[in-house]
Amino acid sequence: MPAPQLQEDTRSRILNRVAESRAITDDLFRIVRPEALYSRPIPERHRIVFYIGHLEAFDWNLIGNHALSRGPVHKEFDRLFAFGIDPVGGGLPTDQSADWPRLDAIQAYVNRVRQQLDDILRDQFSNPESQWLYPRETVLNVAIEHRLMHAETLAYMFHQLPVETKAPPRDYLTLDTVSAGPELHPRMVDIPAGRATLGIPQDGKSFGWDNEFKSHKFEVPAFAVDANKVTNGEFLKFLLAGGYDDRSLWNASDWEWIKDQNIRQPSFWLKHGSAWFYRAMFEEIPLPMDWPVYVSHAEASAYARFVGKTLPSESQFHRAAYGTLGDAEREYPWGDASPNAALGNFGLRRWDPAPAGTYPAGRSTFGIEDAVGNGWEWTATEFAPFPGFEAFPFYRGYSADFFDGKHFVMKGASPRTAECLLRRSFRNWFQPHYPFVYASFRCVKS
Repeated sequence: MPAPQLQEDTRSRILNRVAESRAITDDLFRIVRPEALYSRPIPERHRIVFYIGHLEAFDWNLIGNHALSRGPVHKEFDRLFAFGIDPVGGGLPTDQSADWPRLDAIQAYVNRVRQQLDDILRDQFSNPESQWLYPRETVLNVAIEHRLMHAETLAYMFHQLPVETKAPPRDYLTLDTVSAGPELHPRMVDIPAGRATLGIPQDGKSFGWDNEFKSHKFEVPAFAVDANKVTNGEFLKFLLAGGYDDRSLWNASDWEWIKDQNIRQPSFWLKHGSAWFYRAMFEEIPLPMDWPVYVSHAEASAYARFVGKTLPSESQFHRAAYGTLGDAEREYPWGDASPNAALGNFGLRRWDPAPAGTYPAGRSTFGIEDAVGNGWEWTATEFAPFPGFEAFPFYRGYSADFFDGKHFVMKGASPRTAECLLRRSFRNWFQPHYPFVYASFRCVKS
């Protein structure tokens, strides 16, 4: 049995992480004015109010119900707030705001779940771990990281709300205080042939989600990659050259999507008269030409064809971001040092992108900028299991439900990605016709 001091240190660490993650999502909901909480900023998603209950319902269903067999807290709410929506195909949700419980009832449920979970966690660290049906630290890490992932998905959802429905936090600095980035000269970097290790070993030493296992290696042929993410200014050239009207640049399903949905520009862009603007989280500003462009996978793929390149594979991204001239690979692009504010735009410090090239200390061995931070990066790799994949027995659908050939891997991180999710093995994924994610891209040539 673990020594008492080790048990106490572990309990304090876990309870602090739980409290910190709750504070992050609580603060996030506070930026939405009350009258907007029953709105649906993204048509394919639930109303905002669902997510207030969802985070606690997930925690209870996972920990209290599945892992510890304590039964329901509130049978109706445990079920009502259990599952989100994956916006692939099918019709849009048709529920009305009146179909959802009152906010005070949802908040009472949140408070009740938190109190019971906190009592359980304080007690469970004083008792043998064998009371848990699944490994305790794995379950708790899943709960914490699930909440932090929602802190990001909620941010891009709130990004779509009208500015007047949001209240910036007191420490928010308006974007007229942000200086321009370094002068960019678009260039490609040659990446020599070498090894890329994807995934993590299934040795129990490191936490990862089920799709991160098992570790395996690729020998990646030499290729060239953009040193920087594609910027708004570069993407504007694609748009002005008629990229959205050139059938040859789009595959069949992507072309059908942009025509059916009348997609004419990135979802974060606005046009007033002849001038282009950017929908930042709390204000509209003239389009920042040196910020990375956020687009769907379909738009990124079309741009890559426009410039005679392709999107990188997952293994190419790993080689460029984490590889070295020898066989060694780095934990992060910049090395093995823990993430900090000088190394990239991540960790929930900013609400919007920074100019490309702002973080030279975060460069990879080969000089790749912003490989982690400033926007997730689309790859050409379909989201699929690694060899030896085993679904979490307590969350079987987390990854397996999306091994459908309709989702693509994203790597890196965005400004709203928590630092614990910056590990090299972490894989994000979305379907190609979803334009709201903080997703950037860069191109490669073989």
